[in-house]
Amino acid sequence: MKSAVFFVAFVAAVAADKIPDFLVPGKCPAVNEKALFEQQIPNHSKYAGVWYEIALTNNPYQLLKQCVRNEYSFDGSKFIAKSTGINADGNLMRHNGQVLPMPLGDPHLSIDYEGSFTAPYVILDTDYENFSCIYSCVEFNYGYYADFAFIFSRSPSLSDQYLRRCEAAFKEIGVDVSRFAKTVQGSNCPYDTQKSL
Repeated sequence: MKSAVFFVAFVAAVAADKIPDFLVPGKCPAVNEKALFEQQIPNHSKYAGVWYEIALTNNPYQLLKQCVRNEYSFDGSKFIAKSTGINADGNLMRHNGQVLPMPLGDPHLSIDYEGSFTAPYVILDTDYENFSCIYSCVEFNYGYYADFAFIFSRSPSLSDQYLRRCEAAFKEIGVDVSRFAKTVQGSNCPYDTQKSL
């Protein structure tokens, strides 16, 4: 249903010659999702836990702007996601969702948060203990696609060696790493309060 609503909005925007800035002409890059997913499935339980958002590309569906902290609980088949942080109005906010295998069997996870549409969740690289590089790309009719990328860390900061691993993973599939904006994290973030949201 959410995908249908998004598609209708997309078609209306195209018809009005007002294409949202996150839609670009072309196709999603080729990613060997099957090989990645086969390596990751046995390690899904290791992916559970807290992940801090370090950087992301322009994403109108990301309502949290600062101090973004994601908690993933794995139940053996999917992750229950609780994301907290500070929104554009400066208020603490909680956003609930899930990360689960694609329902039609595509070889990657999908992400489904309230108020958004279900989208691919492809882990391009992770060591499960320090960093994760996440990519999501959806193709639409009329020759357009939307892609979003994230860099996560197990702590509110990420060392350069892991940041470079993510940059390399994104460059390998043709994502311009200059598109990333750093997410504010650190000592001014109310992490203890966020845990109780």
